[in-house]
Amino acid sequence: MGHTDPVRRSMPLGLQLFLLQLGIVVLTVTIAGLLAVHLQQDQIREAYQQRVLTVARATAGLPSVVDAYDDPDPAATLQPLAELLRQASGTTFVVLSDVDGVRYSHPDPARIGQRVSTDPSPTLAGQVFVGTETGTLGESLRAKVPVRDASGRVVGAASVGVLERELADDLREDVPVLVAWMGGAALLGTAASFLVARLVRRRTHGLEPEEIGRLLETRDAMLHGIREGVLAVDRRGTLVLANDEALRLLDLGADPTGRAAADVLDGHVLDLVTGPRDVVDEPLLAGERLLVVNRTSAVVSGRQVAHLLTLRDRTELSGAVRELDSQRSLTATLRAQAHEFANHLHVVQGLLELGHVPEASSFIDRIGGGGDLVSAGGVLAVRDPETAALLLAKAAVARERGCRVSLDPASALDDADPDLLTVLGNLVDNAVDAAGAGGTVLVSLSGDAEGVRVRVDDDGPGVPAAGRAAVFAVGYTTKAGRDLHGRGIGLALVARIAARRHGRAEVGESPLGGARFEVELPRARVGAR
Repeated sequence: MGHTDPVRRSMPLGLQLFLLQLGIVVLTVTIAGLLAVHLQQDQIREAYQQRVLTVARATAGLPSVVDAYDDPDPAATLQPLAELLRQASGTTFVVLSDVDGVRYSHPDPARIGQRVSTDPSPTLAGQVFVGTETGTLGESLRAKVPVRDASGRVVGAASVGVLERELADDLREDVPVLVAWMGGAALLGTAASFLVARLVRRRTHGLEPEEIGRLLETRDAMLHGIREGVLAVDRRGTLVLANDEALRLLDLGADPTGRAAADVLDGHVLDLVTGPRDVVDEPLLAGERLLVVNRTSAVVSGRQVAHLLTLRDRTELSGAVRELDSQRSLTATLRAQAHEFANHLHVVQGLLELGHVPEASSFIDRIGGGGDLVSAGGVLAVRDPETAALLLAKAAVARERGCRVSLDPASALDDADPDLLTVLGNLVDNAVDAAGAGGTVLVSLSGDAEGVRVRVDDDGPGVPAAGRAAVFAVGYTTKAGRDLHGRGIGLALVARIAARRHGRAEVGESPLGGARFEVELPRARVGAR
């Protein structure tokens, strides 16, 4: 059997952060401690330098010291005086010497009368020296000051010093305090590091960096791979998420995440994503696309963090459903007309068999020709088969509802137009709804090299003058009891198609007594749908 190596797991993120911060704390405290020791050492040395220099100058300036240099035996006077000064100042030695460097005082009386162990010439020349030298007692920090008589003549030198090991002893006395402070700082930093590591782990929900990376990759693949648009706006109104499908459906172009939603989204979409209510399967017209929108609130740990908007494109599906409905209506209408025509033929046949020829002729005159579009021959002027079929279907459906759709005899349309079916279908549907049973709708079509023009009149209640400016807005409707977002799509779509084509869409008063809608679609501006 083969041997499988155990999976090597990396160090947990929390432990990594703790160890990293602990290392930083220890390094920082160590550097700070060394710097503090160095500064303390400099301060101690500077304090001792000032002390020995002050004692040396005071000793050299004492009248009793100066007068003793004129005695037959200066050492007898200067030695006790120097010892008294040494003990009072806490220094290691106070040495007085003559112009030849011979000692008059020394902590070791046996060395009195001997020449000093260090060079006295700079001091005897009138200079003041402060520094470290090695003498008979060892390495010491000392100050040398010339002794002058009343006339200012140098008659000797006063040397005062402290052993270097005494400076080190003073520094060692301060080290435990520094170590205690550094230890406290290290413990405090360690505790803070532990708390930071716990906080980071809690904020990442206990996930390791590799797991977070895999989740991010999965999230991006899912969001950008699904065929639904997804938008998310946080509580501050910032767009924090927009996948590829959302960018396509809303024509947002470059990735707008990180910007204010009010600067990116148009009014209706912005109202849906930032409004107070959640929506389910809400129709939305975005450009010329019909979308179905759902909005929910994203909640994390019981706190609302964002509003989430999902978008589904239903443009092609809605068009296919409308076309299927038209075909079904047309089929049902033709079936009814065929049945009615067969009944009429039976009546005519019976009248003829009974020899009632005049009654048969009168009956044929009464039943007419079967519809204004066909009987007048107007539809033959529309040579585009799709447009003609749409008119016939709309007329048949309207006839079933008790409304008559007529084509203006002056209409003429030779070429097809990519947007005409959408515009014409919406205008006729809107006019039939307005006219109702017993109403009349008059359609006029014309086309030339400049473009296509559509005019639809009805004898319904019309559009009030105050509402004509808003009739093409998304959601506008005069139908009572209908949801605002669920209606007002057709005319808004007509207006947007006209705007894209750099044409016009207008509404006014019709000679029939209702509303007149006029749309102009210039051919020169035709673009891909």
